[in-house]
Amino acid sequence: MSTTATSRKPVYLAVYDTLADWETGHATAHLARAGYEIRTVGPSTRPVTSIGGLRIQPDTALADVRAEDGALLILPGADLWDISDDLAPFARTAGEFLAAGTPVAAICGATAGLARAGLLDDRAHTSAVSFYLAATGYAGGDRYVDTDAVTDGGLITAGPTEPVAFAREILRLLGVYDGEVLDAWYRLFHDSDAEAYAVLDKAGAL
Repeated sequence: MSTTATSRKPVYLAVYDTLADWETGHATAHLARAGYEIRTVGPSTRPVTSIGGLRIQPDTALADVRAEDGALLILPGADLWDISDDLAPFARTAGEFLAAGTPVAAICGATAGLARAGLLDDRAHTSAVSFYLAATGYAGGDRYVDTDAVTDGGLITAGPTEPVAFAREILRLLGVYDGEVLDAWYRLFHDSDAEAYAVLDKAGAL
């Protein structure tokens, strides 16, 4: 488990109307267990409602977030990524985080938002399917990787069916788990591998 100064900075979780609430739970739960504060960031501090009908009161507004103050920015998917430009400010903020050297993790529709912002043109990445991102007109199609989740430098991307792989990459990037322990964590939560439980228990990772 990381004990660096970075680990004492909060993880920012973007929240907005229609957010896909199943996509980030593995990541935020295990980051919180590792000692990270999870701070929700909305377009404003007014409540938002997830696609599952959960009402969320953001801790802070996007305009008040600074890259240097955070350990990571997580962008979940949402219907709004594909039907309006309402979430474009979150993609712009992601660009500011990456430029400052602070990691960003995007899943599902958020990958399309990053594609539209030009943030995937020069980075290896994935998403739901390649033609989903191609529809954005972005220039990074040759960097698309057909796999569960991809980390390129400080950027993590994943498709909507891969919340566990998404979390795996986040936990690896922030140094929460690595090696055999990270592999066991993934096998337990992705594959229901009972043998992986013993590895995690021995490592004090449960």
